[in-house]
Amino acid sequence: MKKSATTKGGESPSRLIDARIKELDDWRGKTLSRVRALIKQADPEVVEEWKWRGVPVWSHDGLICTGETYKSVVKLTFSKGASLKDPSGLFNSSLEGNARRAIDFHEGDEIDDDAFKTLIRAAAALNRSSAR
Repeated sequence: MKKSATTKGGESPSRLIDARIKELDDWRGKTLSRVRALIKQADPEVVEEWKWRGVPVWSHDGLICTGETYKSVVKLTFSKGASLKDPSGLFNSSLEGNARRAIDFHEGDEIDDDAFKTLIRAAAALNRSSAR
């Protein structure tokens, strides 16, 4: 994995994401940790960032997705999700937009590891093709 940029406070984004996961200390932290691991497995070159006052972001030649946590949902928003094929139907939120799509994970939801990693790889590939 590429090194992540340092934030203004000097903390690395990866450490800030670690701290967020630990701070959540419930199913949301476990879910965020799980999707983070899957993202890294799918794209070992992914760069972790910390933006917008506390949102984990994963990028590779452009933004892949953000990982927001709310009281009852962990939301992964794909900035170019509307341009991605989703044959497994993972996108279940923000479906009305022209660009973004999201996956809302609720407590007890199962993650289809293979389908999720395929989606991450597709998002990275789309970024690479757009970067030219």
